[in-house]
Amino acid sequence: MKNIHTYLLGLSILVLLVCCTTKPVHQATNDITGKTWKLSEINGRPIQLKDPKHNPYFSLNTTDMRYSGNAGCNGVGGTFEIKQDIMRIKFNQGMSTMMACEDLETEQLFTKALLAADNYSVNGNTLTLNKGKMAPLAKFVLQK
Repeated sequence: MKNIHTYLLGLSILVLLVCCTTKPVHQATNDITGKTWKLSEINGRPIQLKDPKHNPYFSLNTTDMRYSGNAGCNGVGGTFEIKQDIMRIKFNQGMSTMMACEDLETEQLFTKALLAADNYSVNGNTLTLNKGKMAPLAKFVLQK
């Protein structure tokens, strides 16, 4: 009888250790770095481009804490700060090429959204940049 109690106690401890030290397979992640995010919506409106291959996008590189991308025609980039545990982000004013483009309105709204954002949320393959608790500034989909 003593051996059964010892066995059950050992089994219980093993089950407890396994349950408490493993992470769920489908755990949500707040890590938006190292990925390319393509603009899908700006100020609550789906983007409408004359040429879909000029879809604005950006990516975050944590090696040098720089963001880079394209606003549709002109390249953009700069430094950023991120606190993934509380989903805070800050894009610092960086550089942009200065080519003449047909759709400067989308470019300006894209750049303005990046620089205004102070937090973000992730839902599956969708990234939302926000300012405070206001309506989302921009939505992005993960580029595959």
